[in-house]
Order: sequence, then C-alpha cells, then structure tokens
Amino acid sequence: MRVLVVEDDEGIADGLRANLRQQGAAVDVAGNVATAWAALRAESFDLVLLDLGLPDADGSELLRRLRASPPAGVPDPATPVLIMTARDEVASRIAGLDMGADDYVIKPFDAGELAARIRALRRRSGGRAQAVLRCSDLEIDTVSRTVSRDGQAIELSAREFAVLLTLMEARPRVLSRAQIEAKLYNFDQLLDSNAIEVHVHHLRRKLGEGVIRTMRGVGYFVPADTPA
Repeated sequence: MRVLVVEDDEGIADGLRANLRQQGAAVDVAGNVATAWAALRAESFDLVLLDLGLPDADGSELLRRLRASPPAGVPDPATPVLIMTARDEVASRIAGLDMGADDYVIKPFDAGELAARIRALRRRSGGRAQAVLRCSDLEIDTVSRTVSRDGQAIELSAREFAVLLTLMEARPRVLSRAQIEAKLYNFDQLLDSNAIEVHVHHLRRKLGEGVIRTMRGVGYFVPADTPA
C-alpha cells in the first residue's frame, strides 16, 4: 500500500510515517499543497491522509483538485482521502465529506482507530467487505497480517506479506515489477533491481507452486482460483 501523508507538523508526520510503516505501507510525506500535488501527479497512491491547515493553502484545495482530475489517469480522482484535522465542528466535517473525502478524523486521534479506518477504506476501495482475503485454500488476514494455506500458518517477512497482499488485491490482473515496486516503496527508497524477483522466489518457496504465476515479459499474478 502506498500512502501520501499531507501534514506540515513534522512530529505528527513522523509519527504517522512510523505507524504506517509498521502496517507495511510505503509512505511519502508532503508538508504543503504544492508538494502534495506534485507527488500525486507523479505516482498513484492507495490512500491520502490530508491535513486541512497547511501553510500554502487549505487542504480542501488539494481535495478539490484531486476529485476534479480526469478519470483513469494520474492523479486518480478515485483515490481514497481521509481528512485529519483539529477542526471538530460538525459543519466542517459535513463540508469535508461533501467535498469528496471518504472519512474524517479529529486530532488528536488514536493510532489504532486510524489504522482500522484505513483498513476499512482499503476494503471499500477494493470492493470487498471482509478483512480476510481468500483464494482457494490460501487465506490472508489483513488485520492480524497472517497467512495460511490449507489451515497451516505460513511465516512471511513484512515485505513478503506486502508483495503477496498487493498481488491478491489485484488478482487476477498481471502486475509488472514496476507496478509492484510503486506500491511498496516510497520516493526516497533505493532498492536492488531484482528485489521483487527475490521476494517472489521466497514466497513461492513458502507458499508452494501455483499461487504466484509469471506471465513472461509482463509480470506476476495470482490466478482467480489458486490450485491446491
């Protein structure tokens, strides 16, 4: 999951970055509307956490621009946006939601509640209601971040889990290496040219054959019905 945090308070931004990384997210931080808009025009994000009180403009201006973007492009106007602000008036919450925000939390907020709201937004944007993803005998619990196959628990590293979840959420679509990298790494991270291949190799060894397949010259995918 790729998240853009739009927050000018460095302490809050650092806390959100650390918390989201614990959840396996790749996190980019923008301290103003201009930087955030440039990021949205450069990459696709799965979620935007948006503060309203920003130094160069109100955060609602960024939301307005995003929702007015052409469909099926970058920025993606359908990107989920969660507003986080100290403005606790009912009128402010109504205005933010009517403007196109998907959710709204009041500062200070509980980290656990924020994480649950993010998971709920991810489920809705993916068109599913349950926290558990299943494909044949493979099961991924997105809350406990655990994986099992045929009832047997499988230990995965945080990055392996992130790769598998990315492919499961996209199935049966084929994702290129670049598309997977864009979901897992932020702008500042350096990675080896074969990092995704290594993670896929480890996943195949742990999960068994047939779960992750390769379309030669294109990328990787999880079939709609993973064979036992």
